[in-house]
Amino acid sequence: MASAQELSDFLSSIEQRAFKQAVYAVRDDDAALDIVQDAMIKLAEKYGDRPATEFPLIFTRILQNRVHDWFRRQKVRNTWVTLFSNMGKKQDENDDYDPLEQLQAPEDSEIHQDGEKKLERTQLLEALESEISKLPARQREAFLMRYWDELSITDTAKAMSCSEGSVKTHCSRAAQSLSKALKLKGITL
Repeated sequence: MASAQELSDFLSSIEQRAFKQAVYAVRDDDAALDIVQDAMIKLAEKYGDRPATEFPLIFTRILQNRVHDWFRRQKVRNTWVTLFSNMGKKQDENDDYDPLEQLQAPEDSEIHQDGEKKLERTQLLEALESEISKLPARQREAFLMRYWDELSITDTAKAMSCSEGSVKTHCSRAAQSLSKALKLKGITL
């Protein structure tokens, strides 16, 4: 059984990564904040009495379910908007706001890093974030769980409701796509 402090510590440690993952999925800061908040509340209400070691997998699954729910709601809303959009209101052609363009790379903890290295790191993170957001949803989901959240293949497969082989395939394809895209931009890791 996890204590209230363990639950609080877990939620504090996961909030930024969860937000970034939700933003990658839904491409809307406000919606991502709502999704993460809902996932955290559900974890605390329904699963707060579980052992702390189970929190990462449970939270990841809850977060993914919340993202999927958001897309379902958007599909229904878009159906109604599409039906009524032809009734005279002209869409603004310059309305192509992308919340990912507003994201800033996190500040590096190495304060004494010179300006050139900070700029390189910032540009590298922005390029990487941009390319991650272009991945197909399942590849992005598997890649982020495995390499960002550091979940095992087994835990990732459980969270994604697929086989371990599928996780490996998604991760491999994501890594190949990212490598290829970054090489085209002149970035080699």
